[in-house]
Amino acid sequence: MTRRPAAGSAPSTVNGGGSLSVAAPNLPCEAGEGDREAVEGTSRRVVDAASFAAAARATEQQVADLRRFLELLTAGNAVMNLVGPATIPDFWNRHAWDSAQLLRLAPEARTWADLGAGAGFPGLVLAILAKGQAGAHVHLVESMAKRCRFLDSVVAGLGLPATVHHTRAENLTLSVDIVTARACAPLHRLLGYARPYLSAGAVGLFLKGQDAVEDMREAARYWEYEADVIPSLSDGRGRIVRVRRLGRARKV
Repeated sequence: MTRRPAAGSAPSTVNGGGSLSVAAPNLPCEAGEGDREAVEGTSRRVVDAASFAAAARATEQQVADLRRFLELLTAGNAVMNLVGPATIPDFWNRHAWDSAQLLRLAPEARTWADLGAGAGFPGLVLAILAKGQAGAHVHLVESMAKRCRFLDSVVAGLGLPATVHHTRAENLTLSVDIVTARACAPLHRLLGYARPYLSAGAVGLFLKGQDAVEDMREAARYWEYEADVIPSLSDGRGRIVRVRRLGRARKV
């Protein structure tokens, strides 16, 4: 059911290898080896349901639910702008695997908030893969009513452990393990949206593109924060920005 809104250290430097850390007023530096080990040997391009199942270790039922999600997405995209039409044929890599890879970075997480959930990436994919797990729940936060209706239809149709919130992300107070977003906003604005969740103890996992380093540098003008960036498994150009701490806003 959709919830309607209520009224009223020493300086660091950029290193090679793709991972970096920002601890304001510092700039990026190399992250630890643990994350490389977590993804080493698993980076691959998914081309279909079978290769997705192998990469994500998905069950037959999870793949079946994702197939149904794809059907609903295709139908919904015909009447509203959910995703670029040209990306639907690449659903299993561009959307499903891009979303599912987050689970490798937070295998113990049970509660998630997807800000600006849009068409349901990564949130609906995470909910499908979490279905049946004790305590698992995904909060899908979206400000556009028609997208909320689409999200609601998928959640209800697939019986997913998820709640759709029709409101702006910064208006909610939720305690979750992970706060995430994809293609939502530049990082300095996204940190503002995610502040209530990060302040409550969540870790941020934000799917970003090839300009993630520049995006993080720009965000450091606005916020004191600690983060590292991890190469995406679905696209060699993509990055995942993991925010461990959000401090004070800066005066710009």
